[in-house]
Amino acid sequence: MAFKDSKVVIVGCGNVGSTTAYTIVNQELAEEVVLIDVNKDKAYAEALDMAHSIYFMNRNINIHPGDYSDCRDADIVIVTASAPMPKNSSSRLDMLAPSIKIIKSIVGSVMESGFDGIFLIVSNPVDIMTYLVYKLSGLPKNQVIGSGTNLDSARLCCELAKMYDLDSKSVSAYVCGEHGDSEIVSWHSAVIGGKPVESVMRDNPDRTQNVTPEDLQKQTIKAGWDIFNRKGNTCYGIAASSAAICKSILFNENHIYPVTVGLSGEYGIENAWLSVPTIIDKTGSKEIVEIKLDPKEEEALHKSAELLSSFYDELNI
Repeated sequence: MAFKDSKVVIVGCGNVGSTTAYTIVNQELAEEVVLIDVNKDKAYAEALDMAHSIYFMNRNINIHPGDYSDCRDADIVIVTASAPMPKNSSSRLDMLAPSIKIIKSIVGSVMESGFDGIFLIVSNPVDIMTYLVYKLSGLPKNQVIGSGTNLDSARLCCELAKMYDLDSKSVSAYVCGEHGDSEIVSWHSAVIGGKPVESVMRDNPDRTQNVTPEDLQKQTIKAGWDIFNRKGNTCYGIAASSAAICKSILFNENHIYPVTVGLSGEYGIENAWLSVPTIIDKTGSKEIVEIKLDPKEEEALHKSAELLSSFYDELNI
């Protein structure tokens, strides 16, 4: 897929959608970026504002407002639109009921255009919304991906890196399962410079300072809420995460990210959509990577899958 042929459509021009669009433009990942929103003035203004930034970049990217007919030849459609978070909510699952109608309308409109590219779902609750898009679109599983726990994993790596004064990219750790309270950390596979994280924590008590893996997992789960409760949204981290997933698709990178995909027996889980490490290439989710989990982690992952699957009947599909 060449740069000159690449096209990304973003549905939803709120904080997440607009920041995602600008991140894609700033990283020069696609030749054409289209913004769609029910508020057409918002889409127009965001696109025009970003278009002015192109002057200072290396490539002449075409960013503009559009409509669902633009999805016909898009490589990726990113869905960020969702219902507002209910007041005093402490769970992304609270957004499920009001978001179902919105997602159904978006997917119907996208598919009517003749779209046959890759859906990247960011709207919360992302794991259930990704399953919903898969069922509504009729596309193969590999062409429907959710942003999942990719950002959660980055948050965990950043926290570990801060503890040991490292570049966060020197840490490799996966958060799996729900993007939410039931997510799990695969400590069994987590490493810093090839050394197991649990060994690093044990061997460096002066820097670990009695922090436990359980503490880090809890901190990872609540990190998004710490941001949301102070500024009303999270946008930069999820935008960068979404852009990274797009880059792996558009540039056929075969990068492994923990994203929401449909499991069909992997990890002993059937017919559930949740995050596990996945190879991402130009076809979407190329292959699910089955990392080794210890028995407690595997049990927790199964419980996360059961929790998410329990909401499927509420989708009325």
